[in-house]
Amino acid sequence: MPGLIGKKIGMTSVFDEEGRNIPCTVIQVGPCVVTQIKTKEKDKYDAVQIAYDDKMVKRSNKAEIGHFKKANTTPKRKVVEFRGKQEKLQLGQVLNVDFFSDDTWLDITGFSKGKGFQGVVKRHRFGGVGETTHGQHNRKRAPGSIGASSDPSRVFKGMRMAGRTGNNQVKVINLRVVKIIPEDNILLVKGAVPGYKGSYLIIEK
Repeated sequence: MPGLIGKKIGMTSVFDEEGRNIPCTVIQVGPCVVTQIKTKEKDKYDAVQIAYDDKMVKRSNKAEIGHFKKANTTPKRKVVEFRGKQEKLQLGQVLNVDFFSDDTWLDITGFSKGKGFQGVVKRHRFGGVGETTHGQHNRKRAPGSIGASSDPSRVFKGMRMAGRTGNNQVKVINLRVVKIIPEDNILLVKGAVPGYKGSYLIIEK
């Protein structure tokens, strides 16, 4: 089983045995339900589908209700598919945070915070043109020139300019598990993970 689905709760800090203060991200992991097991014979590839976070039945269509009913569970908000053959898992099996263990290393994937439409100073960390030449007074955060003149007479693709910032899929690797609280399905990992409070995360071994 490569991973589970979780939800970012926030950040805190804990002290280790040597008295050092460790910044941690608090993640609620599970309970996750195995909602589908795909095989090469039937689906042309091996995979397992995991679902997390209950969804109201009246806000689900008939196709969703029927799909989750096969696994004997209620409709879920987040569904993730992990590739690979999984012989130990069964349809409808519930997976919790105790799937992980202390002092292991995890890879966590999430979507970064969206910043909306931003200029080049915030989006690409430009320094701005400044106010030092030719009496300019309104060019502090301007991008400056974006292309050449007669040759090549165009702007190359990929030019760093203003645009939508954030809300990109980001994967942070090698995060150490600091503490597991199985009774609350809480996982504490060292460092920060992408996303806002309440966003979904994919936790992989």
